[in-house]
Amino acid sequence: MDDLKNALRQAYEGEAKAALRLKVYADKAEQEGYLQIARLFRVIAFSEEIHGSRALRLLKEIKSTEENLAASFESEQRVAEVAYDSFVKLAETAGDKAAVLNFSQSRDVEETHANLYKKAMAHFMEERETTYYVCKVCGYVADGVLPDECPVCAAKKEQFVEFKGSE
Repeated sequence: MDDLKNALRQAYEGEAKAALRLKVYADKAEQEGYLQIARLFRVIAFSEEIHGSRALRLLKEIKSTEENLAASFESEQRVAEVAYDSFVKLAETAGDKAAVLNFSQSRDVEETHANLYKKAMAHFMEERETTYYVCKVCGYVADGVLPDECPVCAAKKEQFVEFKGSE
């Protein structure tokens, strides 16, 4: 049974990575004017997401929304406090300033994700409706108010994507 669970986990992780990679490839193809190839990358990314979702469901890791919020909060905290801190130190030791910036900004954004989950858990039963704004540069998520400038990477408000309603 452990072998099966390991295989499902590998399938989920592989499909999730492929979906993200293909979305980035699609953005690059679109920037270069290859619209049909960009569409192809996005279609296959969507297909990979389906494969990953199926494996995740078979792993029985999808619980109630309340349990999913709690697990997501814990995961974000762990990533911010443990993983990214060690990544920052590694990049500093290597003298790679770009990696230090990437890891430190990602860590800071992960902490804001944890706070958003914590806030959602506190307001779980009332289902507070809000609009979110996501910085396309670093991934920072603003809750309800579009900032003039990203507090993590200083990107201007034009670099944010709005998510409202049931998106």
